[in-house]
Amino acid sequence: MASSKRSTPREKQRVLVVDDEPRMITFIRMNLELEGFQVVEAHDGLGALEAIRTQLPDLVLLDVMMPRLDGFEVLRMLREFSTVSVIMLTAKGEEDDRVRGLELGADDYVTKPFSPRELISRVRAVLRRTEITTSAPESAVLKIDDRLSIDWNRREVIVAGERLKLRPTEYRLLYHLTENAGWTVPHEQLLAKVWGYEYRDETHYVRLYVNYLREKIEEDPANPRYILTERGVGYRFVDFRRELEAGG
Repeated sequence: MASSKRSTPREKQRVLVVDDEPRMITFIRMNLELEGFQVVEAHDGLGALEAIRTQLPDLVLLDVMMPRLDGFEVLRMLREFSTVSVIMLTAKGEEDDRVRGLELGADDYVTKPFSPRELISRVRAVLRRTEITTSAPESAVLKIDDRLSIDWNRREVIVAGERLKLRPTEYRLLYHLTENAGWTVPHEQLLAKVWGYEYRDETHYVRLYVNYLREKIEEDPANPRYILTERGVGYRFVDFRRELEAGG
């Protein structure tokens, strides 16, 4: 008898497509369904928020340019109640839109016009990051020091007694940093491990998500004590194991 939401390994992953252009939705739906995904759709921002609550998608493809409630506002509102993965659909060449989407909590973006191959590649890459493929830690709760602990089972950090939820990408990034505590992990290695090999040149992803983690775990994010920057190389998590051993 199955006990999880995913009743069988073959159950289709559900993608919510949000766009006010019917032809774009039809194009995306056709290509996603050919690849075995289940597709639900919304034609405006309010419909998207309702569908996220009721349809519980695994991923949202969210267009930026929509009337009344644009994609950025939808993203801001949904991040108040959901950690669902989001890929923004942005206009070609609008770099500000891409950066703004990532800063608001999007997991990735695809610029229009895009090919079916690019779309499917991005969708699969983001969905991979929501599945924890790393081996289970020896202990469910990892104590860094008296202030910070990580609850791997719940995907939460415990900061000064307060529990804060981690998004899937934040979880994976923190996992790889702590697994290599005391060692500098290059940007390229983090990109390959957390995002996938195809993202090896997207160094701004690492910077953004390190900032997200610092906002959650650091007492002073501008002067971090846990996640340290090695300029031009990568990031290093403080060697807490050695400090714990020294402290007895």
